[in-house]
Amino acid sequence: MLTRTIGRFFVWPIDRLAALLAPTGIPPNVITWSALILNLWGGILFAAGRFAAAGGMMLLAGLCDLLDGPVARRQNRASLFGAFLDSILDRYADLILFLGLLVYYSHVNRFGYAMLAGAAMAGSVMVSYAKARAESLVPTSEVGFWERPERLVLMILGALTNRMDVVLWILAIGPNITVIHRILHTWKETKDVDPSVASTKRDGQTPRENISSLSKPASASLRSSVGPQEQQRPNVLTRTARRGG
Repeated sequence: MLTRTIGRFFVWPIDRLAALLAPTGIPPNVITWSALILNLWGGILFAAGRFAAAGGMMLLAGLCDLLDGPVARRQNRASLFGAFLDSILDRYADLILFLGLLVYYSHVNRFGYAMLAGAAMAGSVMVSYAKARAESLVPTSEVGFWERPERLVLMILGALTNRMDVVLWILAIGPNITVIHRILHTWKETKDVDPSVASTKRDGQTPRENISSLSKPASASLRSSVGPQEQQRPNVLTRTARRGG
């Protein structure tokens, strides 16, 4: 992604800021919640028509989003729940910002742009949901361009330059195209999978993993020899405890 490439240039300054914050003992979750509060303020400013100020709030919120993960790692507080909380609050922040724009354009009787704000809001939610749902069925769904960093950068630029009308057209179309892209990608990945095999996804495997497991009776017998508690325990040690992603 473009913003990931650009983001590499900010690794060092963000790491330095995290090094300054970490010794204060501030909990990473407080930084995560601060990002939501700043975005809430930004949404209120959008609703009031103060776009430049809202863009400033989004910049500060984005800084918090970038800092919570590095601070958590420096404090040895990185956790699966932290990554989960960060993702959930990001979704609320997106909704708040677009709701602010929707309120503003409705108030000034620009109903066409209010509808664009609604379409952009739907796209921002569905891009994330399509990826999460797809990756419960296939190994990865890293397709499409309009992920959250790209959307936020464009919104900030639109707010600071007072060109939100152009930005809304782009965000009403681009992310929804990415949703369609992810639907097609998931269809291609799953069209040859037996539905009866795919239904065993509840055991925590992708359909491809389930297909391969059918040809491994030794593995099956090994699993059957393990107690039910061990079978149900999630293998959290193999997952990366990330925040801010």
